[in-house]
Amino acid sequence: MATLEKRGRFTVVRPLFESGEQATLDRKVRFRTGQIAWAEFAGGRARIVRDLGQIDNATDVSEALTLERLRHRGFRKAIEEEAAAAAKAPAEVPGGRRDLTALPTFTVDPATARDFDDAVSAEREGDGVRIWIHIADVAAYVRPGSGLEAEAARRANSTYVPTSVEPMLPLALSAGVCSLSPGEDRLAVTTEMLLSGSGEVVSVAWYRSRVLSDARLDYDQLDRIFAGRERPPAVAAEPLELVRALSAMLADARSGGTLEINSTEPSFSFDDTGQVTGCTAESQTEAHRLIEQLMVLTNERVAKLLEVKRTPTLYRVHELPDPDRIGHLIDQLASLDLPAPPVPDGMGPSQAGRIAVEASRSVAGEAARRGHGATAYGSLVLRSLKPARYCEKNLGHAGLGSDAYSHFTSPIRRYADLIVHRGLLAELGQGERAPDPGGVAAAAVHCSEREREATRLERDADDVCAAFLLERELFEGGWKQTFDGEVSGVIGAGAFVTFGGELGEGYEGLVPVRKMRGDRFDLNLEETALIGGKSGRAIRFGDPIRVTVERVDGPRGRVDLEPA
Repeated sequence: MATLEKRGRFTVVRPLFESGEQATLDRKVRFRTGQIAWAEFAGGRARIVRDLGQIDNATDVSEALTLERLRHRGFRKAIEEEAAAAAKAPAEVPGGRRDLTALPTFTVDPATARDFDDAVSAEREGDGVRIWIHIADVAAYVRPGSGLEAEAARRANSTYVPTSVEPMLPLALSAGVCSLSPGEDRLAVTTEMLLSGSGEVVSVAWYRSRVLSDARLDYDQLDRIFAGRERPPAVAAEPLELVRALSAMLADARSGGTLEINSTEPSFSFDDTGQVTGCTAESQTEAHRLIEQLMVLTNERVAKLLEVKRTPTLYRVHELPDPDRIGHLIDQLASLDLPAPPVPDGMGPSQAGRIAVEASRSVAGEAARRGHGATAYGSLVLRSLKPARYCEKNLGHAGLGSDAYSHFTSPIRRYADLIVHRGLLAELGQGERAPDPGGVAAAAVHCSEREREATRLERDADDVCAAFLLERELFEGGWKQTFDGEVSGVIGAGAFVTFGGELGEGYEGLVPVRKMRGDRFDLNLEETALIGGKSGRAIRFGDPIRVTVERVDGPRGRVDLEPA
């Protein structure tokens, strides 16, 4: 992607997102100052392929960044046609489907969601609860060996940026027949569980089903219901009450073995011209945790069954941390005067995992006491851990404290879940063939890589939109504004600072060491602080700091700061 500008009698084309040499157009073309274009470079010359909008428009820049990373948007006509045909003729199921359309059923998703992977039903049974977790039966429409299958495998996941979604499946499926939309008969794979009054799983069964969602709830609405500010739809009132109590029990039972990390996700709004106008920082609420607990339980149960049966499948693994990394983490926390558990001699991976969980909880509690640093301290814990990934072998999930875990509950947007569905349905004799072990191993690597790429793109697009929003805020309120923030990271070149304003604590920029007057600051041994050589003054992870904005580069999502 490139921008066009006039230099004398030449039109100069410069790469927009990646560094590189500029070029001149290979022929005269009409252009606008600040135009974004898809350009091809060769031998110091450039050819314009497509006009992509203007560099001062947040949506145009975000979409150009997305196109540069993905290289293609939308689906080929042949894939769209195949999806439309598949939507009309799903695969037959041996023995038929269980009809659950009479069960009161509801979904809970973000307000902006278009694809509904999962729905929930619940009834009281004795002292316990019988619960049904319905997951879209994508395998009924995406058949092995089809072009649709190959395209879903290539994409591996849906990609979400603030301005759009690039789905894994064409809309005829992802927002159409696969989506468990309210008032529509849909095909599902149902996990039916009976849980005791204490939250223990008494029995579990899986089967292909036909379901009908009666109500669509979103997270904000559910939080209002839980706060008593809104009544739930009548059809969902009783099952929602049962599920809420059950989820709380599951969370309590799991609480000792899971990481406690505070995080938020930005949700941007845009006007009709494509400019970003506002943002809310979405944090984990009871509504999110309610659905999360049910999905985690379902994913665990599926993974355990497939492991016992030795069915080829993909596991979602989060390996135990390296003891040396956890030892370094404890040194880092000590350098910040944060409480941390003791490190035993000869610590092994299992002990390291337990210490990481304890550390996550102790620093979260200390951040709450201090009133700052929750995100920064939590990031230190995360950096000490191995990243979660897909694997054909079960290596456990340390972050969740699970012996076996899979991704099963989002097959509309993750190819890994579709593989798990096929393995489960093959084991049940429900019309699918078990995945090939070699193909599963290759898919583990590919899905992990594509997930990392999508995450980087989503983060970078968030940075672009945040920078445009900050620029707008400074234009309206004046560039001399002072912001309260806290140090979110340190490197030899300076301190990263998250700071407030329209985006709450969501803006981030760099204060270079050259802007820190009166001393020479160097990174400490633990890489948690910049220390003044003369004064000994420390600028540390999580410390409060006041800053002003020196420069905003919206198209590249960069913000330069100065200490106030």
